[in-house]
Amino acid sequence: MVRFQRQDGQALAEYGLLLALIAVVCILALTALGIAIRGKLFSV
Repeated sequence: MVRFQRQDGQALAEYGLLLALIAVVCILALTALGIAIRGKLFSV
């Protein structure tokens, strides 16, 4: 039983890291998109 609990905890940690990585990628993409849109608006 203890062995399965450790594996569940490890899987939970991996999902947490994956979620954090996805969040960072989304923030970077939205920041880059915002900068591009701002440049287009100011050039008009």
